Amino acid sequence: MPHLALSAIGRDRPGIVAAITGVLLEHGVNIEDSQMAILGGHFSMTLVLAAPEGADPDALRSSLEAAAAELALDALSLGEMAEVGGPQSEPSHIVTVYGSDHPGIVHAVAAALADRSWDITDLNTRLVGDEGERLYALMLEVAVPAREAGELEGALDAVAREQGVEVSVRELDDDEL
Repeated sequence: MPHLALSAIGRDRPGIVAAITGVLLEHGVNIEDSQMAILGGHFSMTLVLAAPEGADPDALRSSLEAAAAELALDALSLGEMAEVGGPQSEPSHIVTVYGSDHPGIVHAVAAALADRSWDITDLNTRLVGDEGERLYALMLEVAVPAREAGELEGALDAVAREQGVEVSVRELDDDEL
């Protein structure tokens, strides 16, 4: 069964999910994994799809592009995935970062984690407050091997000092997810 990745973004309004999933249903395509959110007033979706054997990806793409045009979406992308499944990192900690908004916060946190080969399993950001005094909030789920968990706070303390932000780390309980 071929697997496909579908991403779409457009000004938020009711009916986007219904229209896109209607096209998928017409083509016999199943949604295996998805993430959808409203970002800056725009609805975004990323889907991992399983297409039936013999499915025509060009016909599916054409139908999706027609729906995207009707919905006035800003972008739609459909591509084949080489491999689906395999081992997945299990999140072990929640990291929250708060501070005055400025470029580089996400990169500094992500780089500190990547330098240690720790995986980010989920990441969300929000900008809160008035135009003059904006607070940047970053929330991550990270997968840190148990033998290295004690190093997480220290690694992020350096980021906090460098970026002028507050960082907190909390271990996830098995039953929280």
